[in-house]
Amino acid sequence: MALCCCQVGLQYLSGDICGSNARCIAMLEAFKEAIKDYSTPPEKTLCRDLTAKISSYVSFLNECRPISISMGNAIRFLKSRISKLPITLSESEAKATLKSDIDRFINEKIIVADKVIVRHAVIKIRDGDVLLTYGSSSAVEMILLHAHELGKQFRVVIVDSRPKLEGKLLLRRLVEKGLSCTYTHINALSYIMQEATRVFLGASSVLSNGTVLSRVGTASVAMVAHAFRVPVLVCCEAYKFHERVQLDSICSNELGDPDAISKVPAREDIAYLDGWANKENLQLLNLTYDATPSDYVSMIITDYGMVPPTSVPVIVREYGREHLLT
Repeated sequence: MALCCCQVGLQYLSGDICGSNARCIAMLEAFKEAIKDYSTPPEKTLCRDLTAKISSYVSFLNECRPISISMGNAIRFLKSRISKLPITLSESEAKATLKSDIDRFINEKIIVADKVIVRHAVIKIRDGDVLLTYGSSSAVEMILLHAHELGKQFRVVIVDSRPKLEGKLLLRRLVEKGLSCTYTHINALSYIMQEATRVFLGASSVLSNGTVLSRVGTASVAMVAHAFRVPVLVCCEAYKFHERVQLDSICSNELGDPDAISKVPAREDIAYLDGWANKENLQLLNLTYDATPSDYVSMIITDYGMVPPTSVPVIVREYGREHLLT
């Protein structure tokens, strides 16, 4: 029963599963398999025992890699559905109901939500636009591909940064589909921003004060765009919204592998930081996320529509009310 969660945990560690949506879907699919194999012990109730089991799996996944906000929201949804199961249901009926709830969450909150976001965002793309994006976001990729399918003439600028260089994968996929692309690293951001007409960014989460949590470097892109008066559009599904308030990226973040920033890929001759762990006065900090203040975000495109950052508390309230009623 725990094997599927172990496999997901190992994939988190290896980096095979990356991206908020991919991580959330993989976790929910693992929980679905765990529920399928679950059987209620004698003298115990399904609601309480299964909730405890899910909590233990969450603890394991959190040890492999800290749970993201989107995953935390999905976990709360699942535990809420477990607690609301009627006592009259048989075990097989309860398990079938939960598996159906998980499928519905994935379909409505992620798959269909992304399609709605694409439909909203594509109207912001006009012929002749130069669209700048940072790293690799599944939602932004779908928007660009859909706009290309509609025959809109535009160019994409992909800004990337070490250590993950996720933009390379996005670049490859877009070029294969026939899009006109420019690829650059974040050190050339202020130069290339002069050409951009729109900035599309993905998000790991949007907090209730309008702060956007995303891959590290996103805040720099948004700030430079703001300085050049280029609109910044953040694409984020409503299930990633959270009532928490955060003013910086220090009080809550995820630490990446420090060795990832000490080594330069394909340049074995650059080894200035070899043995850094043995240097008493040196520490390497590899932050995974950063926080973009709402002042630098023009619009947030979500499955509830296009809203300014000041309207995020409304989305948080409506999303919470929606789950209380289901």
